[in-house]
Amino acid sequence: MKIRPAVPNDVSAVRACAEEAYAPYIAAIGRKPAPMVADFETQIGAGQVHVAEDESGSFLGFIVYFPRADHMFLENVAVVSAAAGRGIGRALISHCEAEACSLGLPAIRLYTNEKMTANLSIYPRLGYTETGRRTEDGFNRVYFEKSLF
Repeated sequence: MKIRPAVPNDVSAVRACAEEAYAPYIAAIGRKPAPMVADFETQIGAGQVHVAEDESGSFLGFIVYFPRADHMFLENVAVVSAAAGRGIGRALISHCEAEACSLGLPAIRLYTNEKMTANLSIYPRLGYTETGRRTEDGFNRVYFEKSLF
């Protein structure tokens, strides 16, 4: 597997992956989750999106992250269903963590929707600690942080 910066030609694959990954949550949340309406064109242009590909160049998933003053913010990570359970998501998150370390950022912060219960158990297994819960933009969000040093 290879992880590389996304390019404009990746927009349709990234959007399709986000649609597939987050569509099951529409009913529980009552509307499309934020990642389904993200401006991937702008994020790719800003260098915030990285994609995972297999040896043949097939799209496996993506991650959106960017540095803030005192941490790396992990905004979105998704894997195509055909590649689920193969460690792609974990590899993408590790890539984000390595980039944060290379920039000297001491932590990764993220949030997920409280209705995305699988995430609530995945992030703690990856070393993330819940830091709070609040409602923003009509979404009930659970915040996590992982210290890197």
